[in-house]
Amino acid sequence: MALDSIVLTGIMLSWTHYRTLMQVTDPNARAWYEKEAYEQTWSVRTLQRNISTQYYDRMLLSHNSKAVENEMKQLTSEYQGKLEFIRNPVIAEFLGMQEDTSYLESDLEQAIIGNLQRFLMELGKGYAFVARQQHIHTEKQDYYIDLVFYNYILQCFVLIDLKIGKITHQDVGQMDMYVRMYDELKRGENHNPTLGIVLCSETDEDIARYSVLHGNEQLFAAKYRLCLPTEEQLRAEIETQKGIFYLQHPELKEEL
Repeated sequence: MALDSIVLTGIMLSWTHYRTLMQVTDPNARAWYEKEAYEQTWSVRTLQRNISTQYYDRMLLSHNSKAVENEMKQLTSEYQGKLEFIRNPVIAEFLGMQEDTSYLESDLEQAIIGNLQRFLMELGKGYAFVARQQHIHTEKQDYYIDLVFYNYILQCFVLIDLKIGKITHQDVGQMDMYVRMYDELKRGENHNPTLGIVLCSETDEDIARYSVLHGNEQLFAAKYRLCLPTEEQLRAEIETQKGIFYLQHPELKEEL
């Protein structure tokens, strides 16, 4: 691929960055990586890691090509804008945990806190850490939210609930309650509605289709991987998660 085929006016990266970008054949993906590498000051190593883990393809926004084209033109709707900040699956090989060993949700949480900078980078741009096990008190009970972030681009809080195993409707219902409580008890007037992500080791088609996830613009389910899959395995996983995403949001599915 020729260097002059990489076009985003006004963007200047190092020669090594551009050599890395030449490996990306999809023009939309290549333009997105170039734009993000420049705006987020990615090192060559970060760019290489993000390309090898198919960072762009794991972004929910990339599931809808029209939304991607609009995003590149900075014409996204509010909801399409959210999809740029949520990835599925989440690749967390940097946590140093093994998928084939037993561990607790608290172990996963501790590993994330211990590798917070890399986890924030995996989440995407604009994220800032707020709290771990944040206490929410109501008149009846006390609740604790695993991880709370704030995205200064979306101008909203993002709650993450960690789950080991396949997601259940109870997990989704719990996150729905957390989001509603946070909006009522914590969110300020200048903040957009809170987002909730159930980060689990396995998603489920029935949950996407029949639970309160369906059609919900504030709730998301994402799968995490603790090891780096092969390119073929990751491609297949992305397609699986894309299908489940369309079950949750059938209105976004495009005719091929």
